[in-house]
Amino acid sequence: MKILLVGGGGREHALALGLKADPEVTELHCAPGNLGINEFATIHPLDITDNEAIVALATELDIDLVVVGPELPLVNGVADLLRAVGIATFGPSKAAAQLEGSKNFAKEVMHDAGVATARSTTCSTRIEIEHALDDFGAPYVVKDDGLAGGKGVVVTSNRDEALAHALSCKKVVIEEFLDGPEISLFGISDGKNIVAMQPAQDFKRALDGDLGPNTGGMGAYSPLPWAPSEIIEQTHREVLAPMIAEMSARGTPFVGLLYAGLSLTDHGIRVIEFNVRFGDPETQVLIPRLKTPLASLLYKAATRNLEGETLQWSDQSAVTVVLAADGYPASPMKVPAIIELPSIEGTHIFRAGGGRILSATGLGDDLTHARDRAYRAISQIQCEGTFYRTDIALNASVAEKGN
Repeated sequence: MKILLVGGGGREHALALGLKADPEVTELHCAPGNLGINEFATIHPLDITDNEAIVALATELDIDLVVVGPELPLVNGVADLLRAVGIATFGPSKAAAQLEGSKNFAKEVMHDAGVATARSTTCSTRIEIEHALDDFGAPYVVKDDGLAGGKGVVVTSNRDEALAHALSCKKVVIEEFLDGPEISLFGISDGKNIVAMQPAQDFKRALDGDLGPNTGGMGAYSPLPWAPSEIIEQTHREVLAPMIAEMSARGTPFVGLLYAGLSLTDHGIRVIEFNVRFGDPETQVLIPRLKTPLASLLYKAATRNLEGETLQWSDQSAVTVVLAADGYPASPMKVPAIIELPSIEGTHIFRAGGGRILSATGLGDDLTHARDRAYRAISQIQCEGTFYRTDIALNASVAEKGN
């Protein structure tokens, strides 16, 4: 099987590693890729916003499966163009990708599918915004309706900050604050069936103690020893399957990865958001734990053949810690490329780009072991002008030891 992976971040590095490990893969191409992916795949410089260039490259290489990593080309409709020329594609259509492209659209689909989420109001004027802020009260949850690179959400008790963010958006969703631990749970769908992956938890705030601004993610871990034992089955039943059924009923079947960000409230599961691609940095802890051959799995989804599929997982725990440039997420400094990386047993270094430079993922018999490996690796990387959180998975590892 010849595969083209679109993207060049830490998520794609982890996906590339998983795809390469599948014995069915004969060629792995990545566009534009990065320094890490370059070590085991053929790299093609390419602008991921150029749909025609992606289709031309896939056609030229006679690709069997295209896996689209980032959200932007999906929202731009590249999957439709690839399928139109007969290329199997893992990633939703432009219409289905609106589950991430528009938070208001996602709310409408959830309503029709009977999926529980936060009460919300969609606003486009200052009067509407101020009324919604007063209605919901603090903590204020303000979300840019469109794509914002994982940084379009502000959660704050400061009304002025909430108002300023809302006014900076063309269209904004303001909603009630959901109080409860958050988890990420992905589902792989062929448009009719959806297979749930194991849950992970990421850390959105930039600084230790969940302080600082929201980011695209500063680290993650999996599995979640504290999560309810039935969380996968419950999420599949109450969230993933109803969403896939509703999208199919609308004539826009969802083929690809549906990322559900969830809050475990006292009143049950509530959806915080949906994404339409593998999440970063959760992918960096999920893919190393997945034993099911990844390329074959994604090909089955892309060719509408997932019925009866089950996933196999390693018993190991995984923790990933992100190394970011100073100033991230608002105005990250430019830092020199890191050439030499540590090689530590049971760890992977996934290169990224932009404000998040790389992530170190440790695997171990439990979260403490995995944490130790991840932090041992990231502490050996010498690069001025960078920072990382020191408390990724700390509370969970302590609680796990206590049990």
